[in-house]
Amino acid sequence: MKTVLITGAAGGVGQSVARRFTAGGWRVIGTDLVAADGVDFVADLTDVAECRRVVAEAAALHGALDGVVLAAGVWTEGDSSLTTEAEYDRCFDVNVKAAYFTISAAIPHLIATSGWVTALSSDAGVQGNSGAAVYSATKGAVSNLVRALSHELAPQGVRVNAVCPGDIDTPMLAGQARDFGGDDPQAYLETLLATYPQGDRARFISPDEVAALIWFLGQPEAAPITGANLSIDFGLSAGI
Repeated sequence: MKTVLITGAAGGVGQSVARRFTAGGWRVIGTDLVAADGVDFVADLTDVAECRRVVAEAAALHGALDGVVLAAGVWTEGDSSLTTEAEYDRCFDVNVKAAYFTISAAIPHLIATSGWVTALSSDAGVQGNSGAAVYSATKGAVSNLVRALSHELAPQGVRVNAVCPGDIDTPMLAGQARDFGGDDPQAYLETLLATYPQGDRARFISPDEVAALIWFLGQPEAAPITGANLSIDFGLSAGI
């Protein structure tokens, strides 16, 4: 039986990924900043020592580590002239630093199993989103990190990919609308949907749809796929 470590396991995407891999017969180990169902290790992965601890303990739990899913992330937006240092640091620490050092700690274990990493990037990792420069910069970093590591680790048999979703129907999106939607969070969500090419047919992506793609990337059939940033955004970024 194979083992996958999921960061951001308490979040909407993390929970869906955990269910999909559990249904597929994998052992699932979850980590998050908060205690919740499916979270085996509570940790702040912006602390490098915590990244190393969690990966080491996860690998020791079942004797191997076959896959890592990096689903932890935070959103920020606003006028770039007003960005605070704390806001910038938080976004980069969670979205980039934690991802990088989790992968770094996992590399020896993944080499041993010819394993894989799938990171959660974003349509903002493919294109720049107006009004979200800091977030776009973090996801651009994740997308290029995947490309670099795929070349570095290919000789050792480790694959590294990213999925790049548009807006996902999760509590994080609801929180985004609440925090940045002013007096009308629903209007904020409708504005997001208005950017999709489907017009009146537009809807948000479901976490299970993202989880299905991540599941596929962990399977033997995906062996030729590494260094990819796979868009799952209803074509939102296709027009760039």
